[in-house]
Amino acid sequence: MIDRAFAEAFAAEWIAAWNAHDLERILSHYADDFEMASPLIVERMGEPSGRLRGKAAIRPYWGAATAKREIHFTLLDVLLGVDALTILYRRETGQLVAETIAFDAARRAVRAAAHYGPRP
Repeated sequence: MIDRAFAEAFAAEWIAAWNAHDLERILSHYADDFEMASPLIVERMGEPSGRLRGKAAIRPYWGAATAKREIHFTLLDVLLGVDALTILYRRETGQLVAETIAFDAARRAVRAAAHYGPRP
Protein backbone atom coordinates (compact mmCIF):
# COMPACT_ATOMS: atom_id res chain seq x y z
CA MET A 1 0.00 0.00 0.00
CA ILE A 2 1.25 3.46 -0.88
CA ASP A 3 1.14 5.79 2.11
CA ARG A 4 0.86 9.57 2.02
CA ALA A 5 4.38 10.21 3.43
CA PHE A 6 6.04 8.04 0.77
CA ALA A 7 3.89 9.52 -2.01
CA GLU A 8 4.61 13.12 -1.07
CA ALA A 9 8.35 12.52 -0.64
CA PHE A 10 8.55 10.64 -3.94
CA ALA A 11 6.60 13.33 -5.81
CA ALA A 12 8.69 16.17 -4.38
CA GLU A 13 11.95 14.44 -5.32
CA TRP A 14 10.60 13.45 -8.76
CA ILE A 15 9.58 17.07 -9.52
CA ALA A 16 12.93 18.38 -8.23
CA ALA A 17 14.85 15.95 -10.46
CA TRP A 18 12.94 17.06 -13.55
CA ASN A 19 13.34 20.74 -12.67
CA ALA A 20 17.09 20.17 -12.25
CA HIS A 21 17.16 18.65 -15.77
CA ASP A 22 19.19 15.78 -14.29
CA LEU A 23 18.54 12.70 -16.42
CA GLU A 24 20.39 10.27 -14.14
CA ARG A 25 18.50 11.55 -11.10
CA ILE A 26 15.20 11.16 -12.95
CA LEU A 27 16.04 7.62 -14.08
CA SER A 28 17.11 6.67 -10.53
CA HIS A 29 13.42 6.63 -9.54
CA TYR A 30 12.71 3.68 -11.84
CA ALA A 31 13.55 -0.03 -12.07
CA ASP A 32 15.89 -0.88 -14.97
CA ASP A 33 13.10 -2.56 -16.99
CA PHE A 34 10.24 -0.17 -16.23
CA GLU A 35 7.65 0.66 -18.87
CA MET A 36 6.64 4.19 -19.82
CA ALA A 37 3.45 5.03 -21.75
CA SER A 38 2.78 8.47 -23.15
CA PRO A 39 1.18 10.05 -26.20
CA LEU A 40 4.41 12.05 -26.51
CA ILE A 41 6.29 8.79 -27.19
CA VAL A 42 4.18 8.43 -30.34
CA GLU A 43 4.72 12.08 -31.26
CA ARG A 44 8.42 12.43 -30.48
CA MET A 45 9.81 8.92 -30.83
CA GLY A 46 7.61 7.61 -33.63
CA GLU A 47 6.67 4.56 -31.55
CA PRO A 48 3.07 3.74 -32.52
CA SER A 49 2.35 1.82 -29.29
CA GLY A 50 3.20 4.90 -27.20
CA ARG A 51 5.27 2.65 -24.93
CA LEU A 52 8.97 2.27 -24.19
CA ARG A 53 10.47 -0.39 -21.91
CA GLY A 54 13.73 -0.11 -20.00
CA LYS A 55 16.07 2.72 -19.18
CA ALA A 56 18.10 2.20 -22.37
CA ALA A 57 14.99 2.85 -24.50
CA ILE A 58 13.76 5.76 -22.38
CA ARG A 59 17.13 7.52 -22.01
CA PRO A 60 17.04 9.16 -25.49
CA TYR A 61 13.39 10.20 -25.06
CA TRP A 62 13.90 11.89 -21.71
CA GLY A 63 17.45 12.94 -22.58
CA ALA A 64 16.15 15.09 -25.43
CA ALA A 65 13.62 16.70 -23.08
CA THR A 66 16.12 17.47 -20.33
CA ALA A 67 18.78 18.73 -22.76
CA LYS A 68 16.53 21.63 -23.78
CA ARG A 69 16.55 22.82 -20.15
CA GLU A 70 13.15 24.43 -20.68
CA ILE A 71 11.20 21.99 -18.54
CA HIS A 72 9.71 23.23 -15.31
CA PHE A 73 7.02 21.35 -13.42
CA THR A 74 4.87 22.75 -10.62
CA LEU A 75 3.49 20.13 -8.27
CA LEU A 76 -0.26 20.52 -7.70
CA ASP A 77 -1.23 17.32 -5.90
CA VAL A 78 -0.37 13.68 -5.25
CA LEU A 79 -3.12 11.06 -5.43
CA LEU A 80 -2.76 7.65 -3.79
CA GLY A 81 -3.60 4.18 -5.03
CA VAL A 82 -2.93 0.69 -3.71
CA ASP A 83 0.38 0.17 -5.50
CA ALA A 84 0.57 3.42 -7.44
CA LEU A 85 0.44 7.17 -7.11
CA THR A 86 -0.51 9.93 -9.48
CA ILE A 87 1.47 13.15 -9.61
CA LEU A 88 -0.67 16.04 -10.79
CA TYR A 89 1.45 18.90 -12.08
CA ARG A 90 1.51 21.84 -14.45
CA ARG A 91 4.17 22.13 -17.14
CA GLU A 92 6.03 25.32 -17.99
CA THR A 93 3.59 25.72 -20.89
CA GLY A 94 0.60 25.77 -18.53
CA GLN A 95 -0.52 22.29 -19.64
CA LEU A 96 -1.97 20.08 -16.90
CA VAL A 97 -0.40 16.61 -16.62
CA ALA A 98 -1.23 13.57 -14.48
CA GLU A 99 1.53 10.96 -14.29
CA THR A 100 0.61 7.64 -12.71
CA ILE A 101 3.52 5.57 -11.41
CA ALA A 102 3.12 1.96 -10.22
CA PHE A 103 5.52 0.33 -7.78
CA ASP A 104 6.57 -3.22 -6.98
CA ALA A 105 6.72 -4.61 -3.42
CA ALA A 106 10.19 -3.06 -2.95
CA ARG A 107 8.74 0.34 -3.96
CA ARG A 108 10.66 0.47 -7.22
CA ALA A 109 8.77 2.29 -9.98
CA VAL A 110 7.96 -0.35 -12.60
CA ARG A 111 5.31 1.34 -14.78
CA ALA A 112 4.39 4.90 -15.57
CA ALA A 113 1.76 6.52 -17.74
CA ALA A 114 1.46 10.20 -18.58
CA HIS A 115 -1.92 11.82 -19.26
CA TYR A 116 -2.10 15.32 -20.73
CA GLY A 117 -4.72 18.02 -20.63
CA PRO A 118 -5.30 20.31 -23.59
CA ARG A 119 -2.33 22.35 -24.74
CA PRO A 120 -2.78 26.03 -23.96
